[in-house]
Amino acid sequence: MEKKKERVEIFIDAGNFHHSTKNARKRGFEVDLRKIINELSGDREVKTFYYIGLLDPDYNLEKYEEQKQLIENLKKINNFKVVLCDMRKTKIGNEVKYEIKGDDIYLAHDLLLGAFDNLYEVAIIVSGDADFIPVINTLRKRFKKKIGNAYFRRTSSFKLRKACDFSVNLNKLIRRLNAKKE
Repeated sequence: MEKKKERVEIFIDAGNFHHSTKNARKRGFEVDLRKIINELSGDREVKTFYYIGLLDPDYNLEKYEEQKQLIENLKKINNFKVVLCDMRKTKIGNEVKYEIKGDDIYLAHDLLLGAFDNLYEVAIIVSGDADFIPVINTLRKRFKKKIGNAYFRRTSSFKLRKACDFSVNLNKLIRRLNAKKE
């Protein structure tokens, strides 16, 4: 009888991922999310969740269209789910700012549901946010799940990495993936 493949679910905080990869792109590195997912999952069965807030087309139509195209491209990745979160618009004087709301709670919710329904053995959180530590502790202790943190050095919580079973430095991973191209 063939041994069943280990199941891994990857949970990506898109805001953190986008802002953290800007610097890598500025330095000339290609950031290919499909390759990153493949490296993180190895030969395991994988499902990926990507938590993103949809931009306002009235504020900046060009950025909205770029984001729409990004989302359409992401949906082409096997076993990839885009989770749309709310955007809160605030205006201070003449300046308008947008902030993603609910992404952390949706991510934590999906982590917990996956554990309740035993949908994975390993979860990898792509974020630097220490707010996930209580959920991680529950997943590890109560559900005996193996939890990893894929992080960017400048936006990462040391406490978050220590709360996990393992961590992956995405700066190093992106450099390694780019070196393979040469």
